[in-house]
Amino acid sequence: MLKWLRSRSRKFVRELARKLISWLPRKRRFAVFRSFADCNPAPSERLVLKIAETKEELEACFAVLHDAYVDSGFMKPDPSGMRVTIYHALPTTTTLCAKYDGEVVGTISLIRESAMGFPLQQIFDLSAVRKKEGFIAEVSALAINRKFRRTGGTILFPLMKFMYEYCTTFFDTRHLVIAVNPSHIEMYESLLFFRRLTANVIENYDFVNGAPAIGATLDLKEAEEIFRENYASKPPRRNLYAYFIELKLPNIHFPNRRFFTTNDPVLTPALIDHFFNVRTRTFANLSERKKALLHSIYDLPEYRAVLPAPSESPGASPLRRHERFSVKCPGRITYTTDEGKQGNISIKVVEVSLDGFQAFAHGILPLNIWCDVTIKLGHADISRVSAYVLREKRSESRGLYGFRLGEPDISWRKFVSALNGSKIYSDLDNATRFLESRFRN
Repeated sequence: MLKWLRSRSRKFVRELARKLISWLPRKRRFAVFRSFADCNPAPSERLVLKIAETKEELEACFAVLHDAYVDSGFMKPDPSGMRVTIYHALPTTTTLCAKYDGEVVGTISLIRESAMGFPLQQIFDLSAVRKKEGFIAEVSALAINRKFRRTGGTILFPLMKFMYEYCTTFFDTRHLVIAVNPSHIEMYESLLFFRRLTANVIENYDFVNGAPAIGATLDLKEAEEIFRENYASKPPRRNLYAYFIELKLPNIHFPNRRFFTTNDPVLTPALIDHFFNVRTRTFANLSERKKALLHSIYDLPEYRAVLPAPSESPGASPLRRHERFSVKCPGRITYTTDEGKQGNISIKVVEVSLDGFQAFAHGILPLNIWCDVTIKLGHADISRVSAYVLREKRSESRGLYGFRLGEPDISWRKFVSALNGSKIYSDLDNATRFLESRFRN
């Protein structure tokens, strides 16, 4: 009885404090919220933050998400005990997890733009965000285990820091977008300085069982200075600038990448079949267009067997093939025009396919010429190819150019095969080592 009374008293005090704060002017209210921030710069070693990559980790993430969404009324209980969406099936989506004593206690998913877009773009206009240079990712599927929801930011803040560092360092993302319940939006606005996409509340958002939602965005290119202005002078546990920008948490285990890719796809055909066909009916409930899009994204024989078969209706519109991959590779171009003009320009390759790539150039390139290109694909992998400059699109201070390869070298083929996530890469790598050993002998 005494325990019940204490619980009721704490709940009453929290609700009263929340109501009193809600009556304050917006600026004062946000200042109060920021004063509540409590980020421990030295969390317990029992906490580990990493990419969810095994079947067990993904199942645990989807189960934590399911329980949190059911508790909040954002979904009805699913027989699988998991919340799994079609966006979790994409190679451009990365699911992060927080593990405490080996148990998944928190999760968040980052959805990079792909052929399927984002969940929130169904109801929010992103045109203003797209006008700025940089890639966009939707922050989605944030959930904390019931046991840790009332422990302040013990799990939430480390998970958010992991998300921030992963986006700025590995995911090559400039803009974060979110769709959250109106009761949560002021946390993102006050603490992290998200800005609303629209002043209006969407009253019925199908993606979360018809609950209301508000869209917001954060420009990570501007966030560092905003955090500095608002947090740098605060004490250590309130200083979110030092926490997000300067602090290095040993609890965070970043992926070990051979190549300079921007995604970390973990779904093998077996995992896709397990989560989207066997445990849930995610694939069975897809529209015909989304089925076709999946086939254009996973354009490999070993994946086709587990993907839902699209209809072969003669009136279906053809889809652009999407065997293109987001990367972040430095490189350099040298060229000589027919008039004898020579140039040497550094580039940043941002998208690749087997027969071409797109890159930002730190200078102006002449079109319709062949050039020599050296691209650093990873710490120990370099590709040297000839490429034809096809087109240019100006973006802020730089030009985005499209290139067609003359003949991809073995390094480029291994690179694209690795991005495909297929056994082709290992076969090609083994073949390369065999040939190299033959040449040495």
